[in-house]
Amino acid sequence: MAGDRPVPNAHDDPAHVTWGWKDDALPKRIWYYAKILHRKATMISLDVVPYFYALSQNYGSPEEDHLVAYEEGRLTLAAKNIYDALLKEGALDSISLRKAARMTSAKESEWNRALEDLQKDFKILPVGVAEVGAWKYAFIYQITARHYPDLPEKARVISESQARTKLLELYFESVGAAQARDANKLFGWGTELTSRVLTRLVESGTLKIAEHPKQKGEWVALAKLCKD
Repeated sequence: MAGDRPVPNAHDDPAHVTWGWKDDALPKRIWYYAKILHRKATMISLDVVPYFYALSQNYGSPEEDHLVAYEEGRLTLAAKNIYDALLKEGALDSISLRKAARMTSAKESEWNRALEDLQKDFKILPVGVAEVGAWKYAFIYQITARHYPDLPEKARVISESQARTKLLELYFESVGAAQARDANKLFGWGTELTSRVLTRLVESGTLKIAEHPKQKGEWVALAKLCKD
């Protein structure tokens, strides 16, 4: 909407209007929004979220999973403190959350990294915007399992294999054709695991090994798009 141009300050500019739509939709549960793929803001259909959640490190109780992750070295102290604060206080804007997590003097990089780690593993997500702070704009964060209480149960019946297969199939439905490294770069599963899932989709007839008309290397494409 913004195009290749600086975004002006006018509130009725299309870029500001669409940004406002996104903010207004955060508490309405019409899609899942958080920093997921490449630690960038990602919008995910609610029908698809359980497949992502099934691959997260959330195995049991939302009140205990983060403690196990911390004890095993998979979660930083900063991320643990943020999660504990939300667990105790409920949804908080980022200004209040920083105080509750005792991170007011923490480096900005440490704070942002902790928020991203928790979002990437589907532990927390933004659920609204508050007019606080110097910019009068701050995300309100909540624990994922509280904002979407049925999500853990929906994901419980999905195996890792099913989840990866579904997500890769959706990826190719979106792009049509790609190389294995593209899929691995997006999801970050590792070369061997990504290759294994791709092979399964090729063997099932969903995907097909193909040649790109202009670029070298082995490509994979939706079988229904390939000419016989």
